[in-house]
Amino acid sequence: MAPITEVEGRRLPLSNLEKVLYPATGFTKAEVLHYYATVAEVLLPHLRDRAVSFLRYPDGPGGQVFFTKNVPPGTPDWVTTAEVPRSEGPSRMVLVQDLPSLMWAANLVTEFHTHQWLVQNPGEADRIVFDLDPGPPATIVHCCEVALWLRDRLAADGIEAYAKTSGSKGLHLLAAVRGASPERVSDYAKGLAVEAEKAMPRLVLHRMTRSLRPGKVFVDWSQNAARKTTAAPYTLRARAEPLVSAPVTWEEVEECRSPDGLSFTAPDLGPRLTDYGDLLAPLLDPDHAGTLP
Repeated sequence: MAPITEVEGRRLPLSNLEKVLYPATGFTKAEVLHYYATVAEVLLPHLRDRAVSFLRYPDGPGGQVFFTKNVPPGTPDWVTTAEVPRSEGPSRMVLVQDLPSLMWAANLVTEFHTHQWLVQNPGEADRIVFDLDPGPPATIVHCCEVALWLRDRLAADGIEAYAKTSGSKGLHLLAAVRGASPERVSDYAKGLAVEAEKAMPRLVLHRMTRSLRPGKVFVDWSQNAARKTTAAPYTLRARAEPLVSAPVTWEEVEECRSPDGLSFTAPDLGPRLTDYGDLLAPLLDPDHAGTLP
């Protein structure tokens, strides 16, 4: 029988705590749960009031990996859920609103992915995101070059951008926005991706065509569509090591010179939070939201 722990008055069964989920480092499920408890204070504000889809890997990244968007069977009745619009009709998804629901979800072994809108107002985006994905031999070093161009271009429109690693090989840019539909934000993001390609044609690609990807940075603007989700800040990723989608400073982006220069695993995040706090905290402040031109 799985051991039972109590989190803020909620009883949680935690299973297979000794299972090694990341064989490359021996990182166990117990350590996954410990990681999420450690970063809960900064992670939860970025999940709260956002429908969450889970990328689950209960046997580690080398086992079965699958997306769960609808409320999973067996979800406790105290976990908040909400009906969200979908093209095929409304569906019910999980909201991770507090520490007990975070630890319940972490016990399923998940990456956390969220939309760029809040469930209270799915017709208005509150974030814009760019996913910078390098096609080998391009690396995160090249992503950083593109990120700096996009940062300055967004700033010219009065929008302040922040960066985080994807937790894989790329980089994410995020900014808070207001007063625009997901469709409008998506169109604006595509326009900037096209501009970036014109400005850096040997480096940037705005189309998903895989045959064009080698040696270039694909600026994925499409994740701003209402139905799309992006890996949340601080989520673990299903990779060989317990890599994290970690916020980074612009100084770190500017100084990145190595393909491994911006790579952070779960044990790195405690010290980083001590040093920096939540580098993405401004995204949560309405006063920092920009307006699309």
